[in-house]
Amino acid sequence: MLGIYFSGTGNTKYCIEQFVKELDTTAKCISIEDVNILDEVHKNDFIVLGYPIYFSNLPKIVRDFISQNNSIFKGKKVFIIATMGLFSGDGTGCSARLLSRNGADIVGGLHVKMPDCIGDEKALKKTIEQNKELVKRATIKIKNSANRLNNGHPTQEGIGILYHIAGLFGQRLWFYGKTKKYSDKLKINTDKCVGCGCCTQLCPMNNLSIANQKAVQNGKCTMCYRCISNCPRKAITLLGKNVYEQCKIEKYL
Repeated sequence: MLGIYFSGTGNTKYCIEQFVKELDTTAKCISIEDVNILDEVHKNDFIVLGYPIYFSNLPKIVRDFISQNNSIFKGKKVFIIATMGLFSGDGTGCSARLLSRNGADIVGGLHVKMPDCIGDEKALKKTIEQNKELVKRATIKIKNSANRLNNGHPTQEGIGILYHIAGLFGQRLWFYGKTKKYSDKLKINTDKCVGCGCCTQLCPMNNLSIANQKAVQNGKCTMCYRCISNCPRKAITLLGKNVYEQCKIEKYL
C-alpha cells in the first residue's frame, strides 16, 4: 500500500497519513512532487490518492500528474480521498473517471471537510477552535472509513452519477475556467515583499522567482495557497486583496 497526495496547506497530507496509518502502519505516504513518486507507485498494487478540491474540480497539478502518468495506474486498486472547505459534489469522482479510463480499479472514495485554506477571503473563515473541532470530526470520519475498507465495505463518496451531477451543477459548470488552466492571477505586494525567497522554495510549480529583490510570478499558479500561507510579510494574494489568515494544518492540531 502507498499513500500519495498533493497538499497545499497540509490538510490533505494529514488526511492521507491518518487513513493509511489505520490500514497499514508500515506503509509510506509521499507527495506527487516527490522525485521518487513514479517508482513508488510502480512498486505498490494498492494506492490511496488524496488531493484538495478547488471549485468542485481537481487542482490542475493533480490532473496533469494523472494525465501525464496514466499508464502507471493500470491494474492498480485506488481509493481516493478529496478534502474541501465546504462542498465538492463529486470530488473523488473527478479523478476516479480519469483513472478508470486508464485501467485503474476504483475501490472507493471519501470526502473530508477540513479548515478552509483560502486565506485572502473572509467568506469561509472559522475560529481556530472551530477549525480544531473540524479536524477532530474529520479524523473520526477517516478512521470509520478505513474500518469500512478493512471490512470489505469501502465508502463510495463522490463516485457515481448523482454525485457527478451535484459537482457539475453545484460549482464546476460555473467556475470551470478557474481550474482549466494554471492561473496568472497571483498578486505580490511589492511594498510588503522583502525578497526573502520563502515562496520560491515552496511553490510546487516553480511559478515564483526573485527579481530585483522582489518576488515575481510567472503565470503558472495551481492555486494551492502554499506561498500565501507561509509568506512572512503576508505579501501574496490570489482571490482576494488582503491576507486575513495564514492557514496551515499545524494550527489546528
